Amino acid sequence: MTDAINAPTRSDPRTRRNVAVLVGAQAILGSQMPMLFVVGGLVGNTLTPNPCLATLPISMIVFGSMTTAPWISPLMQRQGRRNGFIIGALAGALGAAIAGYGLYIGSFLMLLLGSYVSGIYMSAQGFYRFAAADGASEQFRPKAISYVMAGGLLSAIIGPQLNKLMFDFSVIPFLGSYVAIVVLNLLGLFLFFLLDLPNAAALAAAKTSDAVRSKLELLKTPRVAVAIICGMVSYALMNLVMTSTPLAVMGCGFEADNANDIVSAHVLAMFVPSFFTGHLINRFGVEKIVATGLVILGLAGAVALTGVTLANFFIALILLGLGWNFGFIGATTMLASSHTISERGVVQGLNDSIVFGCVTLASLASGGLMNCSGGSAVEGWNAVNIAMIPFLTLAGGALIWLSLRPKSAH
Repeated sequence: MTDAINAPTRSDPRTRRNVAVLVGAQAILGSQMPMLFVVGGLVGNTLTPNPCLATLPISMIVFGSMTTAPWISPLMQRQGRRNGFIIGALAGALGAAIAGYGLYIGSFLMLLLGSYVSGIYMSAQGFYRFAAADGASEQFRPKAISYVMAGGLLSAIIGPQLNKLMFDFSVIPFLGSYVAIVVLNLLGLFLFFLLDLPNAAALAAAKTSDAVRSKLELLKTPRVAVAIICGMVSYALMNLVMTSTPLAVMGCGFEADNANDIVSAHVLAMFVPSFFTGHLINRFGVEKIVATGLVILGLAGAVALTGVTLANFFIALILLGLGWNFGFIGATTMLASSHTISERGVVQGLNDSIVFGCVTLASLASGGLMNCSGGSAVEGWNAVNIAMIPFLTLAGGALIWLSLRPKSAH
């Protein structure tokens, strides 16, 4: 769909400037996510009396993101993206401080509270991609989304390596990581003052007379529904496997540094393709790129099931990242072209609530499957990867269903 607010072309300096700022935010502030996903499970494993709940801190981050999306998306619609992004960064600092304090006093509940607050940052970060799309032309939109996601390339390097440096920062293992995350958020939030996005008044003036469909009507729209399903499955399965990876790596006799290196390779694979994903979408069509992502996710599970050597972990997690990139960026692009500007706040909030709701369930299931399925780390790891099959079938079936419908019925 096109409208006045999407008039800027590829050469529009404001659009390019905003994309550059958001790339920087993704790189600096986004580096906390791989840090939290590594230390969350490891710290949870040391504080919880029940090993099945080891990944609950990670689940609480995602749950915080899920419950934040319904209010932060309308807030951005009314007050502008910048305010929402600053709130997210402040919450990231506060959440890390609370979680670090929980680790310091040995409180699992305090760790969970801090993780939940960190989820507010995760939700706000998820809207970086939509902010890039706000001022982009229809042709440049998938590229703008891809470039912003590509900022995660630096976060994939900064986060895990900063974790390594900060592991031994204090006598309490992993406490230094939370201190570093507080600093990242407090420094990184100043980037958002460089944004030149349309303010709330401009957005209101740009609205058309189109009626805003209800959430139920939107979910009944085939293209919206399939975009949400594919985004949900891509993100949830990536989270399901990645959450268990540090536990599986160490459970199979390797070191924490090996887990960091594997997660780093995985996050690199999540974001390196972003430099060309937008071009591929323009050339081959968004449906084909999403389908390719789902196939690659399936290959990741297959590789993981063939063995538990370091090579298996590295290859499986690299494929997992690549599959997520194609599946999630493709689904985001599909969604961004499926609604009017007036429906933006409703659709994007609804999408992220559903996506991160399923990611929450995936991260909860990840710990249970990993630590409570069978009698060994290998059996738990196999259970995690086998669990991907029905969800890949769901997303693949939805995509095929959409492709068989007439274009006018999308």
